[in-house]
Amino acid sequence: MSAPSGVRPGLPLESAKPRNPLSRARIERIADRTVSAFGLVFGLQTLPTVLGQLKDLREPWGLVWLVIVFGGLALTVLLAIVQRGVKIAMGILAVVYLAAIVTWPLLVAHPSAFGSDKPWVWFLCSVFTAFAAVAYPLWLAIAYTFVAPIAYGIVRALPAGGGVGFELAALDTIYAIILGGVILAIIAMMRQASSAVDTAQSQALARYATAVRQHATEVERVQVDAIVHDSVLTTLLSAASARSPEQKELAAAMAADAIGHLHAAEAAPPEDQSLVGLDSLSDRLVTAANAFSSPFEVEVRDVEVHTLPVNVADALYSAAVQAMVNSIQHAGGAEVSRSVSIRGGSPAATVQVVVRDDGRGFSESEVPAERLGLRISIRDRIAKVGGSADIASTPGEGTTVTILWPAAQQVAPAAAALHEPVPSGHPEVAE
Repeated sequence: MSAPSGVRPGLPLESAKPRNPLSRARIERIADRTVSAFGLVFGLQTLPTVLGQLKDLREPWGLVWLVIVFGGLALTVLLAIVQRGVKIAMGILAVVYLAAIVTWPLLVAHPSAFGSDKPWVWFLCSVFTAFAAVAYPLWLAIAYTFVAPIAYGIVRALPAGGGVGFELAALDTIYAIILGGVILAIIAMMRQASSAVDTAQSQALARYATAVRQHATEVERVQVDAIVHDSVLTTLLSAASARSPEQKELAAAMAADAIGHLHAAEAAPPEDQSLVGLDSLSDRLVTAANAFSSPFEVEVRDVEVHTLPVNVADALYSAAVQAMVNSIQHAGGAEVSRSVSIRGGSPAATVQVVVRDDGRGFSESEVPAERLGLRISIRDRIAKVGGSADIASTPGEGTTVTILWPAAQQVAPAAAALHEPVPSGHPEVAE
């Protein structure tokens, strides 16, 4: 049996698989499981000390805190394994631990029994600062890394904590802060590095998608050039040399065949069928609008949750930019008010782009035939991807170009099926 495509014979299949990339999601999973296991191990090491100090704590509260804290440590390990709610559990336990430190003076029944022995909460300080580093935003984790050890240092200086004095309490506090800070720094750096990898990977994929589209465009251009060279020019030469009725009939047949080839090349679907977010298209249009010498007032609404094919996004972008260019060139100077509206999920269509100005305006019937901006660059380009473009203009009153995708006639049946009438006054495709 032949080897699978892309795998060299003689190599095991496992070695041909790509390694899992470093990613933010993977780092989060590793941090959840590592820190939860670290907490449970330290908790088990502390358990003999907790049991030894239990007799000096008020009943039953000493036992209640023991069950809550150590049961929580075991729960985080289980949650980390199944990857469900582990950060929430760590965040809650960090607060519980801080409450245990603050209420320690109330928990101790015999303060003189401790002396030089450290309260058991001390041995878990680094565990819960690590929990805070995983569960909380960076600024809150930093605050917790200082607050929890300082709270312990205050308790340690009190009689209920052993009354060791300011110096020893400060040393314990500084040690806990340094250890917690190291853990926090490691987690923060790993997160930053993985986020940078995610960003680089996303940018690489975007550049690859752009390269694929450019390659498809180049292939299409070469194909059309070949058709023009092989069919159209040959047809023109045959027509120019045709003298007899038979030769003219042959030239006409060749012309019809060449036109058929051109229509087939034009109707060929793009190679890249991927989807892009409408917010990406709106960002491109906003950037284009801000780049013109005359400013456009931009309005963007409801673009976060909608997607559209890449070729549709490119067609909408090109048509909208052409409409803005026409306004700059023909509507007037800086005294003209211009606006661009990008809306997603309107009652009329998935995408609605409106380019408007209050400039000179024009009568469409008076536009020369050789001016292709309206017909080719806007209407035909949008129609080829299943959309519609309406151009409404009156001399002296300005121009409004409304671009819809999909076309209004494609949306109307769906609205009727849902018993939702299409709003009246909706612009139709100008033919």
